[in-house]
Amino acid sequence: MNQAKELALGITQLGLDVVPEVQCKLLSYLELLQKWNRVYNLTAIRQPEQMVRSHLLDSLAVLPHLWPGRWLDVGCGAGLPGLILALMRPEWTFVLLDSNSKKTSFVRQVKVELGLRNVSICCARVETWQAEEKFDGIISRAFAETAKFVTLTRHLLDKEGRWVAMKGVSQQELERLPNDVRVERVIPLQVPGLAAARCLIMLKLT
Repeated sequence: MNQAKELALGITQLGLDVVPEVQCKLLSYLELLQKWNRVYNLTAIRQPEQMVRSHLLDSLAVLPHLWPGRWLDVGCGAGLPGLILALMRPEWTFVLLDSNSKKTSFVRQVKVELGLRNVSICCARVETWQAEEKFDGIISRAFAETAKFVTLTRHLLDKEGRWVAMKGVSQQELERLPNDVRVERVIPLQVPGLAAARCLIMLKLT
């Protein structure tokens, strides 16, 4: 199965409505990722159909559980999930942050080539980075264990905001959370084509 068919099938299985123009942009993102990956090693996954499942569909699976507003993708790496979410929700605002300049250079190139006007990119360490306006949501896909994620980013979260951690299932991580952070929900995710257990952990300040 080629990437376009894999993506279209996965979108149907997720129950999402993605117009053809956006599906084309999602595939263009993968083309850019494959091109840059030859030089910069942005992802260990190199098989095209596996990229669709592990990068695009994994990012798209969280979309129904998010809310409108101002979002920070911390430790964005190659722009996942932030770039994918920004393509899907042009009316929301996304800041993508990573301390690796090669990765943020790639994300900037994708922003230009895909015409993403709702995305800003910062190359910085999150614990020392300051934002002019706090965030309604802070999301992380592969940044750090959950306790470290909330500790390093709490200065950036609005008091009514939520953290969203994309994880495998690990209850032990949640036992190490700060006392003033509580788990609001743990949402199991079914990502088409991925056998590994995935979940979303929603957290808030008490």
